[in-house]
Amino acid sequence: MKFTFTGSGGCVCTPKPLCQCRVCVQARTKGRPYARCGCSLYLEDCALLVDTPEDIAIALNSADIKAVDNILYSHWDPDHTMGMRVMEQLRLEWLEYYSGVKPASPIIVYAASEVMKDLNGIRSKYGPMLDYYEHMGLIRRQPAADSIVINDVKIIFLPVPKNKAVSVFVFESEGKKLVYAPCDCMPFPDNDLLRGADCLVIGNTFIGDTLKNGEVLAADHPLRDELYSLDQVLELSNRLGIKQTIITHIEETWGKSYDDYIELEKKMGNVRFAFDGMEINV
Repeated sequence: MKFTFTGSGGCVCTPKPLCQCRVCVQARTKGRPYARCGCSLYLEDCALLVDTPEDIAIALNSADIKAVDNILYSHWDPDHTMGMRVMEQLRLEWLEYYSGVKPASPIIVYAASEVMKDLNGIRSKYGPMLDYYEHMGLIRRQPAADSIVINDVKIIFLPVPKNKAVSVFVFESEGKKLVYAPCDCMPFPDNDLLRGADCLVIGNTFIGDTLKNGEVLAADHPLRDELYSLDQVLELSNRLGIKQTIITHIEETWGKSYDDYIELEKKMGNVRFAFDGMEINV
């Protein structure tokens, strides 16, 4: 399975608009891999995109993606869904539409049933956005229960045990396994399917206690109840017997540049930090 990190950023892109901190100035000057679009992942084997952050059109162009036939959603949060208008850009030809011609191959939109209910709540004054795209023939919704299979890749949906609909995904093919948990994955699902995976891609992680502009994350800071520390990610990875761990959903708030993450990698063995355009084969 060939995966591309179309976006490795967090709730806020890097560079953050207007910000003049070291990380954002460098990202603005150098571009990728110092710059980061919102969190998204592409699986070439299935022409499948996971999540649509606001800047997904830019991310797809930057990664030179050639086809998107399927979109998979992890949860409804705006930084993972508000770029869904890309569905129009991927399929809509206005001249054909006004001639009454609808797309021959609508994008299949997958999500766990509870996540799909949340997605259907994203609306304009005219109604749900996904209703509109489906009416125009651009997409076809496919709520999922436990798993789906696309082009011999099995994708298993594991719910995060919390009062919010969030999915962790397990991608399986030819005896290989990648776990994708980009956001809101605390507490982590307890499932034997996760054990011994070839790769765990995880977000929802703050990286070090010293953050942007030298701010120190206090021991009682509420972020610690929402996000994993780097040590907690390492413990989780070791407990599950993961062969390689990649951290994504990287916030500019952590105050570290691409160069800083490369230096961290040298000290951490089988842990890597995602960057936009990064490719992995599992």
